[in-house]
Amino acid sequence: MSDDTDLVAGIEALEEKLASARASITRRFIGQERVVDLTLTALLCGGHGLLIGLPGLGKTRLVETLGTVMGLDGNRIQFTPDLMPSDILGSEVLETSDDGKRHFRFVPGPIFCQLLMADEINRASPRTQSALLQAMQERRVTVAGDDRALGVPFHVLATQNPIEQEGTYPLPEAQLDRFLVQIDVHYPDRQTERDILLATTGVAEDEAHEVFTAAQLIEAQTLLRRMPVGDSVVEAILDLVRAFRPGDDSASDRVRQTVAWGPGPRAAQALMLTVRARALLQGRLAPSIEDVVDMAHPVLIHRMALNFAARARGDDLPGLIDETVAQVTRSEAAA
Repeated sequence: MSDDTDLVAGIEALEEKLASARASITRRFIGQERVVDLTLTALLCGGHGLLIGLPGLGKTRLVETLGTVMGLDGNRIQFTPDLMPSDILGSEVLETSDDGKRHFRFVPGPIFCQLLMADEINRASPRTQSALLQAMQERRVTVAGDDRALGVPFHVLATQNPIEQEGTYPLPEAQLDRFLVQIDVHYPDRQTERDILLATTGVAEDEAHEVFTAAQLIEAQTLLRRMPVGDSVVEAILDLVRAFRPGDDSASDRVRQTVAWGPGPRAAQALMLTVRARALLQGRLAPSIEDVVDMAHPVLIHRMALNFAARARGDDLPGLIDETVAQVTRSEAAA
């Protein structure tokens, strides 16, 4: 069997498993297909996701269900202002053995898992938030001078309340950039909310079941990186990312007047991965320009910022992204 035939067969088999995983997730997290697809995208790409939404929209339920369906060992941390880095990473304790000798023993913290839910991450102090930086990028942490590997795979799904500002600490740009995608969780529509009421207020609820194992998820992540990406899609990604950098020649006057700082190369890497995941979830063998357009918001919106003048005018990033994406895709079509 040729490599191409093997790749196609692997992708088709993975598409079936993803359909089963999605069906199992939606038994407990009803509706919100966009949110489900984006969280699956984060896991398929081997990245982390930042879930932003008001309390009570099911973010915790979604992460717990994902852990079950994807076969991952999960932990949850409720972030608070008094949480210390050692509460996340773990610490060494001094013990006395039966023969009277003393020695240090490392007690691992909740970060030593495969799927970490960082609940209300912006409530932790900057010192504690920074404890996650090395973990999210390198999949290992340094405690008491020793490097310690985390679970394989290792993913962080963090939640954030967009309206509460008192007692919170905004995530620094360097940490925001570590999140592959920002996933906005909105209110459900009326029919979805009706389905939620009927499904969750009875004697018993539907249960999710395991579809993947950790090893199978790692295989899926490797397979995704083997998916071909056409030159037109690569050029569209480069054009789009560079169009949001105010100092770039390709940036429009509006971007130069509006954006304080734009996305870096990690944004282009994220787009290269997420467009493949979107194609997989839709049963296609390769991504298209449409995938680039669809993934622009979740990949770019947390990797750039408006300048003071733009904020004073009432400009917003979603509108700027829509406008710039339309300009770039028109240029691609005309080329």
